[in-house]
Amino acid sequence: MGTQNTLLDVVVIGAGQAALTTAYFLKRTGLSFVLLDAEQGPGGAWRHGWDSLQLFSPSAWSSIAGWPMPPVTDGNPGRDHVVDYLAQYESRYGFPIVRPVEVTNVEPMSFGLRVHSETQHWDAKVVISATGTWSNPRIPHYPKSELYQGQQIHSAHYRCAESFQGKRVLVIGGGNSGAQIYAEISKVADATWVTLDDPMYLPDDVDGRVLFERATERLKAHQEGHNIPQPTGGLGDIVMVPSVKEARERGVLKAVRPFEFFTPDGVVWKNGDETRVDAIIWCTGFAPSLNHLRGLNVVNSQGRVDVHDNRSSIEPRLWLVGYGDWTGLASATLIGVTRTARNVVKEIQQYLAQDIA
Repeated sequence: MGTQNTLLDVVVIGAGQAALTTAYFLKRTGLSFVLLDAEQGPGGAWRHGWDSLQLFSPSAWSSIAGWPMPPVTDGNPGRDHVVDYLAQYESRYGFPIVRPVEVTNVEPMSFGLRVHSETQHWDAKVVISATGTWSNPRIPHYPKSELYQGQQIHSAHYRCAESFQGKRVLVIGGGNSGAQIYAEISKVADATWVTLDDPMYLPDDVDGRVLFERATERLKAHQEGHNIPQPTGGLGDIVMVPSVKEARERGVLKAVRPFEFFTPDGVVWKNGDETRVDAIIWCTGFAPSLNHLRGLNVVNSQGRVDVHDNRSSIEPRLWLVGYGDWTGLASATLIGVTRTARNVVKEIQQYLAQDIA
């Protein structure tokens, strides 16, 4: 699996859905590789999803390369089903995974790149970074936020509504996580949903399958040199999963615009009204987890790596997979990452073949 004395073809940093899909294609090449995972067990970021989290699509539309996700008996797969699928997937293909290993730095060397943890290092001709975004939750700055003394968590650390029973809660963020967590919290707490703009909801019959088909159409059109009109209900709009539909039926699926500033025990709104708040749940997204690449001087001021396709424009021995559309359209999704992973492995094969020649 790689030691200080072994030069590998590839080190993959991460072992979530993007890393495992990439490993599937790597294994078919005969290249030597290892996956370094910071988690205690399989499942990647899905290990940290909230208890009721469900996919937007059925199992058949939620699979990564090679082995389809087993179906569920009712509805769409939940968090635990996805974790179990990824655990079986890595076992099925016997990928060389070392965990828990937190990569602290990647260092350029004459032979390639050296990947460091606190106690060990691995040497490789190329590195694929597939660490995702979960470990880098994003919380925007709000005026006087340092004054607020109540509970604050990010959706990355939210588990269930019960711990907010009877409290006055603000759920901040207009995406799918905000809608779903607000819908759940509103059943047990005095909850207010705060969004920058009025939430935009997809039609009830639109799910992850339709979104992926739209993304594929956009990619094909882009490759052919033209654009297609964005359909009503854009790719970033809220999917009407059962919990959100139920909140609509209860008449509580409503959002308000942002408050002006924090107080020690609440917030002040634009009209001057003050509200006491026991807890705030930030559903404000994530940024790429790229601290381990700082030593390569490839992370730009926006917290991303400039890439050509998926290859670093500055460090040609570095590829990135699964961070969002900038590393491949829909590549941060289960069904969407396969195309990107396949292409990355082909590029690496070609690069290493040139190195041999």
